[in-house]
Amino acid sequence: MGAFVLLLASFAVILAGAVVFTNAVEWAGNRLGLGQGAVGSLLAAVGTAMPETLIPIVAIVGGASGADGVAIGAIIGAPFLLATVAMAVVGLSALAYRHRRTQGTRLEAHVPTLDRDLGFFLGFFALAALVGLGVPHPIRIVLAVGFVGAYLLYVHRTLRRGGEVEASESIRPLMLARNATGEPSRNLIGLQFLVGLGAMVGGAHLFVEEAIEIAERVGVEPLALSLILAPLATELPEKANSFFWVRDGKDALALGNITGAMVFQSTIPVAFGFVFTDWDLDRFAMISAALGIAGGIVAYWVLRRQGRFSVPAILGWAALYAVFPIYVALA
Repeated sequence: MGAFVLLLASFAVILAGAVVFTNAVEWAGNRLGLGQGAVGSLLAAVGTAMPETLIPIVAIVGGASGADGVAIGAIIGAPFLLATVAMAVVGLSALAYRHRRTQGTRLEAHVPTLDRDLGFFLGFFALAALVGLGVPHPIRIVLAVGFVGAYLLYVHRTLRRGGEVEASESIRPLMLARNATGEPSRNLIGLQFLVGLGAMVGGAHLFVEEAIEIAERVGVEPLALSLILAPLATELPEKANSFFWVRDGKDALALGNITGAMVFQSTIPVAFGFVFTDWDLDRFAMISAALGIAGGIVAYWVLRRQGRFSVPAILGWAALYAVFPIYVALA
């Protein structure tokens, strides 16, 4: 009973941290003169990607039995969750708040950012899956360097073409600021950024710990835990942040937060896996990767081509996610 209570408490901490974090990120982007696409794809995405990025690092450094499996599961599982569940949550949010949003279910995002993010993700995540079929370690080291270099190139392009800067008048007052009318200082923005990020990271780790305990009680396999439960918990910050932004009609920030995290997760953690694990993807990991790629393709078609959120697309993302746990349960 105590584990379930702590699980719910961790969820509440993550949501509270997301509210604080998104508010700070918007002000940080405004003060730094960054376009909304860059704010979502870089500041928000990398910040909220920290919990799931730490899991494979801690697993490998700890050297525990089965560390490779946990690390690979977390690395592959994160993009899979982002390309399916996170997209479905954003779509549901847009439908639920369509009357509050001035654009309704129509998408108002920075199109070049979507093209760049989804293109990077599909290319590099597909390559990561192919490398898992059995590429020698020396070649994987070279590829790891290439993946890191590609992400740095992505950062450069995103900063140059990040869209319009969000006007300060459209941003809610900084929560830690005493004066709600004036522009907050950079130090105060930075402090709130760290407070929100810390709450999300701490809440996500508590969620994982309690989920592990519950999983052990009900006899869930470690593979299912590493590929489903851990990424599901640590991706909550992205989902929560994007929910609040979509509700307020800030689609560029909401989608940039998710697609930017997809780019980060398909390059930097993957490069770590290439070097420090055997990167031998079994059928479960390969299926998870394939479903994540399919989710990315659906996202590109729906968000880029149709330009609006729809019920069939939401059901498609949800179905892609549901396929994996069903497959694990029946295997």
